[in-house]
Amino acid sequence: MLVVQPGGGGERFPGDVVMNRHSIATAILAVFAVTALSLTTAARANTVDIVHDGYGANSTATFWAAWQYGSEVGAGVYKLDKTADTGIGNTWPNTTIPSFCIELQETAPTSTYTYQVMMPEDVYNSVTDETMGTTKANYLRELWARYYDNTWAGSGPFSGQQHGDAEAFAAAVWEIVYEDVPVSPIGWDVTIDSTTGAGGFRAEYLDADKANTWLRSLTGSGPKADLRAFVCQGQQDYLVAVPEPATVILLGLGGLLSLAGRRRSRK
Repeated sequence: MLVVQPGGGGERFPGDVVMNRHSIATAILAVFAVTALSLTTAARANTVDIVHDGYGANSTATFWAAWQYGSEVGAGVYKLDKTADTGIGNTWPNTTIPSFCIELQETAPTSTYTYQVMMPEDVYNSVTDETMGTTKANYLRELWARYYDNTWAGSGPFSGQQHGDAEAFAAAVWEIVYEDVPVSPIGWDVTIDSTTGAGGFRAEYLDADKANTWLRSLTGSGPKADLRAFVCQGQQDYLVAVPEPATVILLGLGGLLSLAGRRRSRK
């Protein structure tokens, strides 16, 4: 039995735990401290160490968004070199990971940083001052499932079509990230900023017709890719796909074969 003594005194029984108000307050603070530490530890437990290491298929687009006006940006596949991880970060082998930028207000990391692995819907956008949310996250999942092309992430050389398609895909991603969700999919248009306030996105010098066709085909309930976001304060955030088990195994075997080859060459 827990007995709270307001000021001492009163009859007690064997087995009673006696606590005063100071003890209760201390216990509550201790519980909050342990909970906060657990949450912080859990967040830090799912990480990847990455650095931007070039591009796949891409082209240069001019855009207006994220406090930038008429800026030029490489739009397409960003290659991330992963070298370490914690927790679910080990889902991705230590190799090159194809990704798409989801944060135009930051630059790509030129040295290795530790990124948190998050669900897309939980990513905070400092421009719109809100998290991505389930609706936008599901549009991104459907866009990726329907139209992402693995050949864009190859070593090249790429055709003009591949460069243009990867650029259009990147613009579609930014349209979803920065614009308000339209009432109807026909409202998606990468050439028009239709969002008031700090949000919004528009771009020029790209295959806008293709980007808009893709966006307007989305329902939010179609096929969905398994996506995550790599997030790091002060560095550019990225959207990535969770590799299928077979892909992980093949990449792992490739690393082992490469290591075996190096060992043989030293003999």
